[in-house]
Amino acid sequence: MPNLSAFPPEFLWGASSAGHQIEGGNLASDFWEMEHAPGSVFAEPSGDACDGYHRWREDVGLLAGIGLNAYRFSIEWSRVEPEEGRFSRAAIDHYRRVVEGCHERGVTPVVTLQHITVPRWFRRSGWWTGPEAAARFARFTEAVLPIVSEGVGHVCTINEPNFAAMLEHDLAPARAAAGAPAAPGPAVTEAFITAHRRAVEVLRSVPGPACGWTVCVVDHQPVEGAEEAAAAWARPRQDVFLEAAKGDDFVGVQVYTRELIGPHGPLPVPEGAETTQIGWEYYPEAVGGAVRHAATVTGGTPILVTENGVATADDTRRAEYLTRALRALKAAMDDGADVRGYFHWSLLDNFEWLLGYRPTFGLIAVDRATFARTVKPSAHVYGAIARSGRLPGP
Repeated sequence: MPNLSAFPPEFLWGASSAGHQIEGGNLASDFWEMEHAPGSVFAEPSGDACDGYHRWREDVGLLAGIGLNAYRFSIEWSRVEPEEGRFSRAAIDHYRRVVEGCHERGVTPVVTLQHITVPRWFRRSGWWTGPEAAARFARFTEAVLPIVSEGVGHVCTINEPNFAAMLEHDLAPARAAAGAPAAPGPAVTEAFITAHRRAVEVLRSVPGPACGWTVCVVDHQPVEGAEEAAAAWARPRQDVFLEAAKGDDFVGVQVYTRELIGPHGPLPVPEGAETTQIGWEYYPEAVGGAVRHAATVTGGTPILVTENGVATADDTRRAEYLTRALRALKAAMDDGADVRGYFHWSLLDNFEWLLGYRPTFGLIAVDRATFARTVKPSAHVYGAIARSGRLPGP
């Protein structure tokens, strides 16, 4: 009989970050350019972010001090290849030092090759639907092999391609004003899948880490009689990306909330339900439904929960969210889902894309003027679970 409170001893307990959202000064990035464009849809520019490019040692040390054993971070493509075909040895050495610094602190690094942002030249050459996109991403993957080929357990090729495709719609003011797109189009979906597979080929050309990608998965819950509608809604938005993970070493599941689906699509958040700083329903149990769904769609590809968290200024709600989410995750594991790790989003309060710095997801607060880090009480709640590998009592 499974132990209903204990996680496997080799389980990865971590937190996640992303280069553009924490590093600061990412001048060669497409997002930096769009943040500063006239009429920008961004609430504010990323600026210095959390100064994470220089303060990574402190951040990894704080993560380890909390009691976590894994750190997911990304390589910023525009730093490594600021101009097409011109690679920065200094940037490659920097990210290799982060890998080595994790090991010095007893932390397992999990590395994402591309997290939403791309170099300016890549966007100008057609973004992911450009004719050479997959080849260019494969070339970049080969260039960063010195970072990830030794001492990195898992490499995520592309972060949330389904979210990136939807976000692309919102980056132009005219498109954003027109409302949400129906779903990622077939051309961009295929472009992402092709680029991912080319990168996996490169990674598997040398002995090294497990390879996969991460997918934004909403826990779609159909109301009675809307099961077919829910399946039709989910397929182009997430399931086609999960299906592409069949045959990979793992798939990253990134989940924050549920969505009720009626016969004609998503329903509003239930009346009276608690909501987060960005209007999503506060629903920690979504991780259990998302993991079960991913396990079914992928046919059993091993899973890392690479992002899960809540945007709230009330840290007691974050602590509650973490505990309930981990209970739901463990129940899914006891029911047969092959989950190898859990990464909270995010390690730091950081830049949250179009919304700027207002939403706070972090286990650690960051002073916007001094960059001083302050560990929140919720981090210690999470750390106690991670250290013991057990859920608290009811």
